[in-house]
Amino acid sequence: MRDTSKDDARADDRHSGVGRAFAASLTGTTLEWYDFAVYSAAAALVFGKLFFPSEDPLTGTLLAFSTYAVGYVSRPLGGVVFGRLGDVIGRKKVLMATLVLIGVATFLIGVLPAYTTAGVTAPIALVVLRFAQGVGVGGEWGGAVLLSSEFGDPRRRGFYASAAQVGPPAGNLLANGVLAALGALLTDAQFESWGWRIAFLLSGVLVGFGLWIRAKLEETPVFKAMEAEHSRPEAPIREVLTTQPRALLAATLCRVGPDVLYAMFTVFVLTYATQQLGMSRGSALAAVLIGSSLQVFFMPLAGALSDRVDRRLLYGCAAVAAGVWPFVFFPMVRGGAWLPLAAGVVGGLVIHCLLYGPQAAFIAEQFSPRLRYTGSSLAYTLAGIIGGAVAPLLFTSLLSAYDSWLPLAAYIALASAVSLAGVCLGRSPDSAVDEDARLAAPDTRATADATGHR
Repeated sequence: MRDTSKDDARADDRHSGVGRAFAASLTGTTLEWYDFAVYSAAAALVFGKLFFPSEDPLTGTLLAFSTYAVGYVSRPLGGVVFGRLGDVIGRKKVLMATLVLIGVATFLIGVLPAYTTAGVTAPIALVVLRFAQGVGVGGEWGGAVLLSSEFGDPRRRGFYASAAQVGPPAGNLLANGVLAALGALLTDAQFESWGWRIAFLLSGVLVGFGLWIRAKLEETPVFKAMEAEHSRPEAPIREVLTTQPRALLAATLCRVGPDVLYAMFTVFVLTYATQQLGMSRGSALAAVLIGSSLQVFFMPLAGALSDRVDRRLLYGCAAVAAGVWPFVFFPMVRGGAWLPLAAGVVGGLVIHCLLYGPQAAFIAEQFSPRLRYTGSSLAYTLAGIIGGAVAPLLFTSLLSAYDSWLPLAAYIALASAVSLAGVCLGRSPDSAVDEDARLAAPDTRATADATGHR
């Protein structure tokens, strides 16, 4: 006769594990995007003066932004190194390492001596730490997605995987809140002297919280099943490239449009509103913050919606909407009024939710479970370079060259078409494969109990 009490206990363990995994995934990606926003502000405001002194302030600022780009360039290395390890030694171990790497690098930036104290060592150290952050981020996202989605019901993968996708708006809100508080409490001189360091040092709190949650987690059921069946890959990168090239291409292309759309409505819109529309930076920032606040709630809703309807169809429709929306947005804000700007930004970021919310699940399910960490990480990092990394620069160049919004809208439409092509290349989910692996995972608690009472 089957012992249903053990089954119930096992189900309770998995249910609590899903909650912890969701929180652990959210914490890691929130730290990643907190760093993203804080570093962007520091590079624009103080890094040029402190680490790249020059007679020309613009030159110093450009050099400071070059370190920002280093964080994107180094991501594929993290995707290769940690993605491979995630499929070989496990999701949990790798995610502990990536969280520590990101957090320690961010914290150390907060205590770096300036150029006037350390000379050329200061900017070199800043570049090295930024590179380390990028490596950690390259390995974090794929694992964060799998951490939450492989604990949960595969039929609700869209919702569970969206934990990693809530990180960008949550991190942006947290960073902007910290920066706003520092701006209100400190003078400009105090902020430039030492106040900016507080924003970086606070990352230590997020790291500590994230490590505390992740330390309590077991390995995901899917990976435990792989271990039990001795099916872990020996050369996952080579296997992805040789056996699943279409999946890698589809997963990479589908990310391009959302990255470009996000760059427009959270970063470049501030420049466009202030320089082209004559609005104050505070007004433009308020519109972005409202949109980001709504994304915290819309992102998991979009992920859950993709579980109820065809995920590829939802993604495809959202990609079309993303390509069309700029042609509505720019004429709408032409008058320079705040309300149309806020409505336009909110509309753009809601469309982004319909793409970004289901995206984690869509990318993960392109790959077989044994190659999923490697494949997802490679797709994430490669798409980041051709999408989000160059988008602000291309927006600036297009506006400068043509002095018109039409090339900007056309660029977003092209990026959305690239994502639509990725969706068409991709495959629909097979939740039965993951459900079989999840149910086949050995019950480590039961094994431990049996060993302890032998």
